Amino acid sequence: MRTLRLLSIVVLAVSGLAQAQNIDIPYQKFVLDNGLTLIVHEDHKAPIVAVNLWYHVGSKNEKTGKTGFAHLFEHLMFGGSQHAGDSYTKALESVGATDWNGTTNFDRTNYFENVPTSALDFTLWMEADRMGFLNLSQKTLDLQRGVVQNEKRQGENEPYRLAEEYIPQNTYPAGHPYSWDVIGEMADLDAASFKDVQDWFKTYYGPSNVVIVLAGDIDAKTAKEKVQKYFGDIPAGPPVTHQQAWVAKMTGTHRSVTQDRVPLPRVYMVWNVPQFGSADADYLRLVEACLGDGKTSRLYKRLVYDDQIASEVYVYNDSREIGGQFGIQVTARPGHNLDEIEKETNEELARFLKDGPTSEELQRVQTQYLARFLRGIERIGGFGGKSDRLAEYMAFTGNPDGYKITLNRVREATADNLKSVANRWLNDGVYFVEVLPFPDYKVASAEIDRAKTPALGTPPELKLPKLQRASLSNGLKIILAERHEVPLVSLWMDTDAGYAADQFAKPGTAKLATTLLTEGTSTRNALQINDQAAMLGANLVGYSTLDFSVVTLSALKAKLDLSLELFADVILNPSFPEADFKREQKLQLDAIAQEQKDPIQMTLRVFPALVYGAGHAYGNPLTGSGTTASTEAITRVDLVKFHQVWFRPNDSTLVVVGDTSLAELTPKLEKLFAGWKPGKVPAKNLSNVKLAAEPTVYILDKPGASQSVIIAGHVSTLANTPQEIATQAMNDDFGGTFSSRLNMNLREDKHWAYGAGSLLWPARAQRPLIIFAPVQTDKTKESIVEVNKEIQGILKDRPVTKEELTRIQANETLSLPGSRETIRSVGDSILDLIQYGWPENYYDTLAGKIRALKSTDLDAAAKQVIHPESMVWVVVGDRGKIEQGIKELGIGKIRFIDADGHPI
Repeated sequence: MRTLRLLSIVVLAVSGLAQAQNIDIPYQKFVLDNGLTLIVHEDHKAPIVAVNLWYHVGSKNEKTGKTGFAHLFEHLMFGGSQHAGDSYTKALESVGATDWNGTTNFDRTNYFENVPTSALDFTLWMEADRMGFLNLSQKTLDLQRGVVQNEKRQGENEPYRLAEEYIPQNTYPAGHPYSWDVIGEMADLDAASFKDVQDWFKTYYGPSNVVIVLAGDIDAKTAKEKVQKYFGDIPAGPPVTHQQAWVAKMTGTHRSVTQDRVPLPRVYMVWNVPQFGSADADYLRLVEACLGDGKTSRLYKRLVYDDQIASEVYVYNDSREIGGQFGIQVTARPGHNLDEIEKETNEELARFLKDGPTSEELQRVQTQYLARFLRGIERIGGFGGKSDRLAEYMAFTGNPDGYKITLNRVREATADNLKSVANRWLNDGVYFVEVLPFPDYKVASAEIDRAKTPALGTPPELKLPKLQRASLSNGLKIILAERHEVPLVSLWMDTDAGYAADQFAKPGTAKLATTLLTEGTSTRNALQINDQAAMLGANLVGYSTLDFSVVTLSALKAKLDLSLELFADVILNPSFPEADFKREQKLQLDAIAQEQKDPIQMTLRVFPALVYGAGHAYGNPLTGSGTTASTEAITRVDLVKFHQVWFRPNDSTLVVVGDTSLAELTPKLEKLFAGWKPGKVPAKNLSNVKLAAEPTVYILDKPGASQSVIIAGHVSTLANTPQEIATQAMNDDFGGTFSSRLNMNLREDKHWAYGAGSLLWPARAQRPLIIFAPVQTDKTKESIVEVNKEIQGILKDRPVTKEELTRIQANETLSLPGSRETIRSVGDSILDLIQYGWPENYYDTLAGKIRALKSTDLDAAAKQVIHPESMVWVVVGDRGKIEQGIKELGIGKIRFIDADGHPI
């Protein structure tokens, strides 16, 4: 029987690969007289348009001594333009833009956003204004330089970041365009002059060096007319020299050994390989997947699953314009060293070089690549979306259809292709970086009037698929939203358990149990589950949140039946094999060790107990990992009991979104879940918690930290109240958006932080309010003062203004249509209805209720939500540098805790 099942999976995998021939993203291409390249793709499933501009300039266009310019200029482009005003981000939020950002890599700088169709003119006007009429000043340069430097500090504060900075300078010869980091050197950023940035803009930001893609609710004729209207009179810019392929293949072996404040040793192995668009680069994508993608991949299975000497394996093929890098990254388990890791990694690599992949491996990675590509192009915008693919291939290959060449190579690849390419590029010329934990030393005791803002037009309304409901004979509730644009179906089995259920068990049980659901059943072991999912092109994951335990499946329509069988098996028949339990338990302990080194994760671990107290369902770490002691104490029996107690059909809801119907799906589900019996489940303690009688400051020492992470908050309001819409709008103004008061103060004005803000953590009961600000160490005291100033401002000193309310209303309402574009986003919306108990018409009435808000509604919400007299502060940083300044503030009693929240 198993042989027949496996054979059917292989047959379906082969048929799925045939779909690669049929993937097409239709487009029309235009080149304006000034050299601007326009690509247009029509997709009318939602009333939004993806606007994606690729400037063909990245860090490889910089020179030694002037690094970081490309990334710095990305930030400068958000600083305002001559006709459109001072803040591009506020303007985007005001028209309901979603999925917007600017990013820089070695080869390009891109700016992208999804906007309502009615806001397309406005957005093109804005993009054209900053392309042709950017406001550059010494003040803007100084401001954004500070923001970028804080971003660099924040990156340097992350574990293992030091090693990643060594790779470019040690793998490429001096002067090679890839021999420095994208973010640049701090000294070069300090030295950047106003003339330098002016020259950069004049050289690289002309239309002839840009590809713009419009994808979505637009036709080619209209798109061309609009782009000509707004961009046509901008001068082309000077000719730009583009470096051609320079792979810089290495020979021999060399290595660096460094120490960092990390919990576990890690080794990096890096080879220089061919450039984007080459056949070898495409084949190396599949080699990467064979070695490191999924639990059945060569290195993961050997190092993590079988021998259990590693806690993490990551393999990548970073394909760039003039050359790429292939990397293997392995983190050792406690008690194991990098010599073991390197020995076994080299053995597996040598075996692949000798034998190549098996036929099953090849089919698996081919199917995985196709499935991942399909899921990406469901979206019109964002990374991997249709506009991104068209822009990428146009910019780097001159052919927007270039993805078809890649897909054909992937589909037609043979085992010999993969073996040959691996031997050409991975048999010699490797750079090793070893990262060892730094010992825990202790010390004893114009065609248009650009000044005229285009009208936005009539805002589109949110259109969600109609929710259809059914129930199985065992009481399992089904909610379906049909989406037939792409042949995908996603399911979420949403069970009312989550981390909150750990109050009846050892903290960390829910997370460990749901992780292990996909690690073995009565008929399949973990590798069989992973391998069958890969062959089906399916994603199958078990996880928990604060309130719910979830098993989710994303399946190809053509393989839905077999995917559903696998989905039901892991939900109904988990076996929690002892060996897999021990392995995942060790990995969860490793994760706790990582969390105790990461400043933000440290705060999420200690904060809940400080505000909810012992005995409350929400009193354990928000990471869900539990403590070292509690996780060590968990047994396999605990996991079996968790599943038996909490996974009941009468306490679960199955959410389905995608290319199916109730008529098709319900009989299949009835058959698969017929044996799942209802039962009584415990009632979690979600009682309300009183606010603290006085503020308290908890300091968690992290010696040598270049930043302090400041967290402030307390228990707050429920989500299911009449005031919730005003509460969310208030939080958006206070700290929930880029243009919020907190972020504008600490990032844009003071540039002490890369980002600061606030949120109400998703929860069914009383949610925690969390105000956060990772700031440079020498501004810790001053940043706390500014946070307090913003708290007092929103409460009494500076009530919400009419302008702020208008901005928030525009952002929240206009972004609604675009925020529900994908299957996953629709599913998330339905899961929110379940978690918060919102009515089914919640999203249908949301825009109208937001538009009806008054400033006084937000003022009242602030007084309900924020209580400075009960604030719990947690500051993670170098105690020796921050303690005295915090004491001088006198904002509350000061206490010192360790990484588990225990008093010191």
